[in-house]
Amino acid sequence: MRITVIGGTGHIGTYLVPKLVELGHDVTVVSRGKREPYRPDPAWNSVKTLNIDRSRAEKEGIFGRQIANTKADAVIDLLCFTEKSCRELTAALREMTGHLLHCGSLWVFGHSAVVPASEEEPKTPICEYGKEKLAIEKYLLGEAGAKGFPATVLHPGHISGPGWIPINPAGHISLNVFERLAGGEELLLPNFGMETLHHVHAADVAQAFIKALINRPAALGESFNVASPAALTMRGYAEAVAAHFGREANLKFAPFAEWEKSETQEAAGITLDHMLHSPNASIEKAVKELGYEPKYSSLETIFEALGWLIENGKIRIKREAL
Repeated sequence: MRITVIGGTGHIGTYLVPKLVELGHDVTVVSRGKREPYRPDPAWNSVKTLNIDRSRAEKEGIFGRQIANTKADAVIDLLCFTEKSCRELTAALREMTGHLLHCGSLWVFGHSAVVPASEEEPKTPICEYGKEKLAIEKYLLGEAGAKGFPATVLHPGHISGPGWIPINPAGHISLNVFERLAGGEELLLPNFGMETLHHVHAADVAQAFIKALINRPAALGESFNVASPAALTMRGYAEAVAAHFGREANLKFAPFAEWEKSETQEAAGITLDHMLHSPNASIEKAVKELGYEPKYSSLETIFEALGWLIENGKIRIKREAL
């Protein structure tokens, strides 16, 4: 099968592209050419690369045609963030591909009434990013239902793994949170630390895309949550990280309005976004209909990421904590 992956050198593509090559597919990766995959793999030598700046090409009105010219049997779009962008690509691919798979986000869910949230629960996104991702989902699934356009939408949680910083127990990306927990130092968390975070290993997201390709009849016209088997509370996450380093978590709690005074404005904003969403997604549909089998729990995902950060000198851990 000829497969074109848009944004194929990022978190998901690092695992997805080599696996597609291993399975015998003819793969074309579309990227700006400014990023190397997070992990080396000889499979990349068999990949055709097109260096395209999507934003610029879309402004010139040529991006959809460039993708259509790859004559792919399936297009995996990991880099689409607006309905307008999606519509332009769909128009170009309408007669040119047998399957368009879009990477969405659990941010399509706003405040969940029932958790873990299934795909059938109401989706009331909070932020503009989530609203655009929901608009894309509605458009693609609408096109699939009304016109038979072969589309599938996958909604990952907090994508994590070796090579980048996972969302930490305080809900932002400061490495200091992990260092404090590893060192047995006091860590202040907002509220009671009971809001949730739902991570997923990039390799498992890649697996979900492959499962959707393989199980095309079940995937067409559908959306699927893609996450680890279970979300974590911020408190439980902090306690597990401390225990991972042989420590007992020294946690304190404060109302958010008080807690945010101890953080930068940027960090507090990121945390508030995660707390308001408190993602906690059901993966039952993907498991049942696609055969999705996540290999990593949330904590296994995080600990692998932490191992890479330590090995590469990104986190300062006292020797006695290792």
